[in-house]
Amino acid sequence: MPNETLPHDDDLLDRIDLDLLDGYDEELEMEFEDRRLDAAADGDDAADATKRAARRHERQHYFRELFRLQHELVKLQDWVAATRQKIVIVFEGRDSAGKGGAIKRITQRLNPRVCRVVALPAPNDRERTQWYFQRYAAHLPAAGEIVLFDRSWYNRAGVERVMGFCSESEVEEFFRSVPEFERMLVRSGIKLVKYWFSITDEEQHLRFLGRIHDPLKQWKLSPMDLESRRRWEDYTKAKETMLERTHIPEAPWWVVQAVDKKKARLNCIAHLLAQLPYEEIARPEVVLPPRVRHADYARRPIPPAMFVPETY
Repeated sequence: MPNETLPHDDDLLDRIDLDLLDGYDEELEMEFEDRRLDAAADGDDAADATKRAARRHERQHYFRELFRLQHELVKLQDWVAATRQKIVIVFEGRDSAGKGGAIKRITQRLNPRVCRVVALPAPNDRERTQWYFQRYAAHLPAAGEIVLFDRSWYNRAGVERVMGFCSESEVEEFFRSVPEFERMLVRSGIKLVKYWFSITDEEQHLRFLGRIHDPLKQWKLSPMDLESRRRWEDYTKAKETMLERTHIPEAPWWVVQAVDKKKARLNCIAHLLAQLPYEEIARPEVVLPPRVRHADYARRPIPPAMFVPETY
């Protein structure tokens, strides 16, 4: 097969632009929760049109800010890797509070070798006999790493306590131990940031209904989630005790108002960036080397049966 021809410079730039736009479109597809927003419904009055225009403007502003903050997160990542920092970010909150959405936007453009997410399942029989913090300590960062805990050791103060998966004496021991555990982490050189995502009773109710009626989100609802809904007040009491007894100067809690998902994500990322004294790390200029070509090289044909059908 002869050497493939390279596109002209203008064509190449157009294709690069389209590739970048495709990447942004992924976020747009995830964010179009109101599927009728851009549908020009017959008979819309001026008020409806104004509302649609305002929503479109808000969405555009959200994406501009999100991309700007994600650019800063890349700088943070480079600084962490270059200066061998160790960062732990804890995300806690009620079911459907928006923790996962915020984590997704933080990690979206980062290197998974530098920034990783830990979301542990329920402990197995062996882990239940270990020191409580043991299975979490195994996932703490080494130098040059960021670890995001999607739920953390605070399970003991929340779901385990409310659902009766542990005794009150175990809860009390947790409250005695966790401040010392976190002070040890900080003394070891780990920067620990803790976020609680706060939503209202009414908002959780609406989000659960949305999950029930959306086939793409029904998997997010577990029997435990439904039971947590019934026990809203028990979770509130547990949360209040947790914040009161584990809010320490070395690792304070930060509460994210999360009724508005998009604002919560932006506020959380902006606040996170403000907690760390990162600076832009100079990178060497990247020069793409020319591809080596040999006159006797020919690509071997691929059997047609190996190709994925081009359905689209």
